[in-house]
Amino acid sequence: MFHLKSLELLHWDYCQRLTLPLDGAIITVAGPNGSGKTTLLDAMRTLLGLECSGGRSYKTYARHANADSVWLRATVDNHPRTRQSSSRPFARSLLYADEVTLACHIARNGGDWQRRYWMGDGDVPIEALLQRPEREWLGLEAWRRRLESAGLSRAIARVLALEQGQTDRLCEYSPRELLRLVFDVFGDQEVLDRYEEARRHQQAVAAELEAAQRELAHGQAQLAELASRVNLYRQWQARVRERDALQHDIIPALQWHGARRDAAQRLWQAHRQRQRLAPLALRLAAQRQALAALHERWQQARQVLHGSDQAYQAARDDAERLGRQRDVLHDTLQQQARLQALAAIDTDHGELQRRLDALVAQAQPLQARLAALQQERHQLSTERDQLSDGRRAPPPPPEVEAFLRELRRANIGHHVVADVIDIADERWRAAAEGVLRGLRWVVVLDHADTQAEAMALAERLRYRHYVVPHGDAVPADVPRDSLLAVLRVRDTLPGWMIETLRRIRRVANIDEGLRLGGEWITPQAYWRDGRGGRSVWIEPREHQFGAAAVQARRQALDERLAQLDTEHARLLQRLQPLQHDIDAVQQALRGVGAAQQLAQRVAEFQQAQAALQALQPALADAQTRLAQALQQLEAARARERELDRQYHADQQQLQHDQSTLDEQTRHAMAALRRARDEAAALRRDRCPLPASWRHSAAVQPWWAQYGSAEGACNELARLQRDLDEGQWETDPSVEERHTLMQANVVQQELIARERQAGNAAAARAVDNARERYIDVLRSTVRRYRKNIVELGQLAGVEVHAELPHLDNDDTVLRQAELKVHFNFDGKGHIGLNDGEASGGQQVIKSLILLVGLLKDDETPGGFVFIDEPFAHLDVRNIQLVGHFLKSTRAQYVLTTPITHNVEVFEPADITLVTSKKPAGARWAPPIGVLQRRPA
Repeated sequence: MFHLKSLELLHWDYCQRLTLPLDGAIITVAGPNGSGKTTLLDAMRTLLGLECSGGRSYKTYARHANADSVWLRATVDNHPRTRQSSSRPFARSLLYADEVTLACHIARNGGDWQRRYWMGDGDVPIEALLQRPEREWLGLEAWRRRLESAGLSRAIARVLALEQGQTDRLCEYSPRELLRLVFDVFGDQEVLDRYEEARRHQQAVAAELEAAQRELAHGQAQLAELASRVNLYRQWQARVRERDALQHDIIPALQWHGARRDAAQRLWQAHRQRQRLAPLALRLAAQRQALAALHERWQQARQVLHGSDQAYQAARDDAERLGRQRDVLHDTLQQQARLQALAAIDTDHGELQRRLDALVAQAQPLQARLAALQQERHQLSTERDQLSDGRRAPPPPPEVEAFLRELRRANIGHHVVADVIDIADERWRAAAEGVLRGLRWVVVLDHADTQAEAMALAERLRYRHYVVPHGDAVPADVPRDSLLAVLRVRDTLPGWMIETLRRIRRVANIDEGLRLGGEWITPQAYWRDGRGGRSVWIEPREHQFGAAAVQARRQALDERLAQLDTEHARLLQRLQPLQHDIDAVQQALRGVGAAQQLAQRVAEFQQAQAALQALQPALADAQTRLAQALQQLEAARARERELDRQYHADQQQLQHDQSTLDEQTRHAMAALRRARDEAAALRRDRCPLPASWRHSAAVQPWWAQYGSAEGACNELARLQRDLDEGQWETDPSVEERHTLMQANVVQQELIARERQAGNAAAARAVDNARERYIDVLRSTVRRYRKNIVELGQLAGVEVHAELPHLDNDDTVLRQAELKVHFNFDGKGHIGLNDGEASGGQQVIKSLILLVGLLKDDETPGGFVFIDEPFAHLDVRNIQLVGHFLKSTRAQYVLTTPITHNVEVFEPADITLVTSKKPAGARWAPPIGVLQRRPA
């Protein structure tokens, strides 16, 4: 490696222009803090293509000079190390002079700075460098390669520029990093290149093998996918062929044969049915003769009943006439008894008044009840008159009618539930009426946007029923056992009402409902929901839905009116005697005495008594005749009713049997005609079929496989469903692509085998290069151990280095370490950075490791930049470090601050003294030079 001889700076930082001698073993740069010592070292680093210290940059120094360009120039030693010219440091750059000029030119390039380098034989001044052609100037990377060929390797460059206060930096290297650094400096570059080339080649081949295997795996995956797609395509083709065969061949043939077989069967059945109808016709003729005889007996019984009824009517009229006469006589005699009772108190007005009050008290409830009956009868009669035969439903209540009238007046389209529901099955009318009783007058609006106006009217009229903004149509799929199934709905209903009616199941009785569970109702309107069970029965006169409800109401009203008439007559019968007594007492109070009335009517009372006695035998005889006539009438009526029932039953049965016979005859004839027509149509339709398919034996395998034409149609539907819903491959080119991919995979397998063979050969080459690399590495480590041991002896330090374990394996080589131990003053071994060494010992350790890298018996030389190596050292350690530096053959450029300890200058051959730039001055003062005289 070369030595530095001189350094020239032009416009570097605050240096205007100066030339410094560096032709010495140890050059010390001394000066106060901030005087430019590190600036000088950074100039040398920039000239050698290294990075500046402390995060600084050459651009910073170039800007400080406020000039357009900066020059750094140095002369270095280029003497041969042996007798051969090729041993010169710059021989590879074709420079054979004993002295070589290195130059760096930093110039503005737009808004930035750009640096270029140049080297040449001899001592070339800056002025001459301005004339050098452009092609001789080098970039940073090319410059670094030139210096690396001269001995300034990249590994040495990493440890040369020790920054301020970092003299012990090499001690911070791990054993593995130290081993790598040693080999980078001392190792045979050709061996290392061959090993690295072999490794790169093997890695490239391995990468190619991996890529080939990936391509092969990808191709095999594509081949498997294509094979699956081919399989799906062939399955799809098979299903399409089967579908086409079913659609065009099998199903038409099976349908034709099935239709022919069915037609033959129906033709035979039609003939058999006609044969079975003949006995039925004969039996009906006998039934008609028997019915005629029964009709004759029924007419005779009717005549007997008519005579008995006339006799009964005459006897009843006679008995009723005598009974009325008896009642009149009884009433006259009762008046006599009441007058006699009054005569006893005739003169006692107080007793008469009490008697009158008692009679009035007895008559008042009867009169009140009679008035209530008359009022109820008037209401029912009015309601009965309203239920005309033309009404489809009973009228609504007054409050409902008033609200509906307001809706019509406001032109709000609507309908109520009661107007749109009819009950189709009268057996379930009680259940439906009970469930819908509270929902009759729910109003459903035609348009939802009218709900605000409708609800405002409902609020004003206090309408107690729901107003629903819109309704839903009843769905077609209503459960057959639901309550909704027995209702006919002509318009929309609220959705919640539809759901309620769908949810209620119709059951025959409570036991069935409990067994099935859920929500149910019986025909007797016993309803069980989620809350429990209850009866919702209502009287028929309260029914509302449909025309049948009108009839039921009318019938119920008629029955109630009859009951009211009967009760009215009974009340009049009880009230008339009381009214007579009241009249008599009132007459007595007015002065008409009871005794006087008795005297006046004595003859009347005697005649009534005599007439009643004479009437009793005649009335008894009339009642006896009436009982006999009633007995005869009942017997005749029972006989007539029995014959009437039997006649009408036989007549209905005959009509039913005749209708059945006629219907069966029509069906038989229609079936016969259809069978004949089908047979004729089948004879026409067999023409498109192949002749071989017209025989049953030809389609027998299809019958065995599919069972029938319907089974074949089901299979066709299944195949079509599979084709429509399944994931199939329908691209016919997939088979050709599969064949091409098979050939491609075969080619990829051949390439993969070739790559595998190449990878094995490359692995063997790597093993051979690694063995050579390990041999060189062992030699290098031994040489470096020898160097640091010798340097340790010079420094008075015992140095021990453990040779690493090296095997022909990349993992072992990556994990190999160079462990170095130091023994200062016999205090025991310490490692590189285990924290047991003092500051001076750390400096000595780093210098031993560093100079050991530069120590070469064949090509001695080299230089080191050390920024403040004596920091934190006492006088003894400073002397020790100085002695060590002088004992080596390397060139050192050191920096130190101005200090009273002159021991730091003792080893220096050349001392450069820097000074601070005065305030306001553009350039820094010149650097002083102190050079030791040769002894």
